[in-house]
Amino acid sequence: MTVEQTTSPLLGRLNWDSLPFHEPILVATFAVVVIGGLGVLALLTRYRLWGYLWKEWFTTVDHKKIGIMYMILGLIMFLRGFADAIMMRIQQAMAFGGSEGYLNAHHYDQIFTAHGVIMIFFVAMPMITGLMNYLVPLQIGARDVSFPFLNNFSFWMTTMGAVLVMASLFIGEFARTGWLAYPPLSGIGYSPGVGVDYYIWALQVAGVGTTLSGINLIATIVKMRAPGMGLMKMPVFTWTSLCANVLIVASFPILTATLVLLSADRYVGTNFFTNDFGGNPMMYVNLIWIWGHPEVYILILPLFGVFSEVTSTFSGKKLFGYTSMVYATVVITILSYLVWLHHFFTMGSGASVNSFFGITTMIISIPTGAKLFNWLFTMYRGRIRFELPMMWTVAFMLTFVIGGMTGVMLAVPPADFVLHNSLFLIAHFHNVIIGGVLFGLFAAINYWWPKAFGFKLEKKWGLVSFWCWVVGFWMAFMPLYVLGFMGVTRRMRVFDDPAYQIWFIIAGVGVAIIAVGILAMLIQFAVSIINRDKLRDETGDPWHGRTLEWATSSPPPDYNFAKTPIIHDGDAWWDMKARGYERPTAGFKPIHMPSNTGAGFILSALSLILGFALIWYIWWLAAASFAALIGYAIFHTFNYKRDYYIPAETVQATEDARTKALTAAAATRG
Repeated sequence: MTVEQTTSPLLGRLNWDSLPFHEPILVATFAVVVIGGLGVLALLTRYRLWGYLWKEWFTTVDHKKIGIMYMILGLIMFLRGFADAIMMRIQQAMAFGGSEGYLNAHHYDQIFTAHGVIMIFFVAMPMITGLMNYLVPLQIGARDVSFPFLNNFSFWMTTMGAVLVMASLFIGEFARTGWLAYPPLSGIGYSPGVGVDYYIWALQVAGVGTTLSGINLIATIVKMRAPGMGLMKMPVFTWTSLCANVLIVASFPILTATLVLLSADRYVGTNFFTNDFGGNPMMYVNLIWIWGHPEVYILILPLFGVFSEVTSTFSGKKLFGYTSMVYATVVITILSYLVWLHHFFTMGSGASVNSFFGITTMIISIPTGAKLFNWLFTMYRGRIRFELPMMWTVAFMLTFVIGGMTGVMLAVPPADFVLHNSLFLIAHFHNVIIGGVLFGLFAAINYWWPKAFGFKLEKKWGLVSFWCWVVGFWMAFMPLYVLGFMGVTRRMRVFDDPAYQIWFIIAGVGVAIIAVGILAMLIQFAVSIINRDKLRDETGDPWHGRTLEWATSSPPPDYNFAKTPIIHDGDAWWDMKARGYERPTAGFKPIHMPSNTGAGFILSALSLILGFALIWYIWWLAAASFAALIGYAIFHTFNYKRDYYIPAETVQATEDARTKALTAAAATRG
């Protein structure tokens, strides 16, 4: 159902028909969002928090605060993405025996696309970027990232991309083309509405943020390590972050270029990806997967780093096979650039070509397996403490092995032909991304929460969340393997064969159990914040950690380290404790720090307006916002007040307060 394209000089394609007055579900959702939004605004105004938020958070260049904001953005979008998943599963469980279910094709396809786009670009990416942002400077003994302003700008660009996706729910529509927007379906002929344009500009705006963040973190890791920290003394998480960011910088420009070509097709009629005038839709498939498959490794690599830190800490021993871990990470990084080719060559190539890329996929499983064995050997004969991060790690290993194994099966040429469009593929993908990325993120949140906020997360509700997630996950996705092997095509909305229904119902029950797990996690956060005084950790090292971030107070001060640490070993903090390290309590110097700036927020807000104007063909607004964007960027280059010094007295007072807290904590323990 596409609204007839009429454009006006003032509002472009935007008119009253663009608002979903005729969709009761959307109107109700919009009403809830508006009431909730107004309630939040009223509370912020009532308690006069606007000034505080603007000064301390929105304009901050502190990598720790930016990391936390990324995580919050990821959690908010996660709830939206999961709501989409629930709607799809209910539809698929209902749509049998002539029933059309409750979602027509127009809505189902939008939900399908939105779910994929949100979960990849606006949940996994922000949360991983947030994690890297928070931890990397602390792990390498730095005070901040290389380009603090760009860090703030990157965050707000990602946020504005998410805002565009959310706007599509109420103004216009979202793409109906699947999360990769394959032509010719995404061309102007098949999708004349604003859906694909929302997709393009949300990804382009957010992509700028992600690319800049990648460059920033590479520069930080390469240039800002503490004295004595050679490359082979870096924590494994920092290594995996370095490799993931190299992949970001290598692959995101390709995504940008591909979407620019698709935009040219839609706006100018260039026919790069059409079936006529010399274009070829297959070229798009090829180009998008040059970014798409490395993206999967961008997501998983940092979490491999998390699992390395967690297994080492909770086994109470050095990570087994550190060097092989580093080599395996680098090998995965390089090979991820070959694996993508199986997407292209399955479609019409001969057996020899297919076999080659099937083999590359099998080869990439070897370094991944090496990592798994290293974690198992670390655990072997270790005194394992089954705290929540460790439990998530064990759940990951079991889940990921199945997901990885089925991924290799998918790359075997005969199977690739037959199964690459079945639900089997979806089950495999979710096995590795939920079992790897999401379980890793939950391990990381439980592990580093006390570092970020100074108190532990409550364990009881964390256990409820853990068990619901693990049980619910297997119930939700094992049926999809079965359906995949039965030949059920993915992206289907209605089904003829009644034998399939029972499997979709089981999957639906699994999703309901996962929903309880998500609710338990939110309760865990709330209960922990309410009981924070009971759960407080004054030591800064609640788990007896091994890497440098545990050497600071919890939460760390603005400057991270009062004096730059000197590194002698890979497990820097463990080594320092073993050598009888005493923290410095005097002789501090003024510390040079970057200043907060509102420029990142303002530039991103102008990018949001530009994106919205281009979606709706409001050409005067697009021109004005583009001119304002360039003008303000030039104006910002003349801002020379970019740094300040924290006086030595302030550092002394902060460190004295910590000494007092540590003494009090030791007295209560002793």
